[in-house]
Amino acid sequence: MTLDEGAGKPLAKYAAWRRVGDFIFLSGIIPVNPQNATIVRGYSDIPEAAQRLLGRSGEFSTDFKEGPILAQSWYVLESIRTTLESAGGQMSDVFKLVQYFRNLDHFPHYSRVRKQFFPDEPPVSTVVQVSEMLPSPDVLIEVEATAWLPQ
Repeated sequence: MTLDEGAGKPLAKYAAWRRVGDFIFLSGIIPVNPQNATIVRGYSDIPEAAQRLLGRSGEFSTDFKEGPILAQSWYVLESIRTTLESAGGQMSDVFKLVQYFRNLDHFPHYSRVRKQFFPDEPPVSTVVQVSEMLPSPDVLIEVEATAWLPQ
């Protein structure tokens, strides 16, 4: 259930992450595959194992309504995990998340997915609704993370 190589890499000229002392700061990650610049729009854009984990029902109306935010949430959190591992860390090192939503009604769906990545102690969090995100209105979520990883 891993992403293509390059997941979590920036889509423009900025750093995906930066170490400052014992801290790792991740740029905001959106549900866009940097290898082919495609936006995750639903279940079909993530691995089958992740689809099952998220509860894809096979019912068109349910999957059409919940699939985009669940798939995007999984993709973003999996990208954070992959990026942290490239920095030498793991998800349990994350102590702070800032989550940006186009619609705060999506938060409960995202929260279900987040619990799969942080099963024990969730990070402290800030949740914000924004009017728009780059590169497209299809992007429903962006998450930035801060981790503590002693050198």
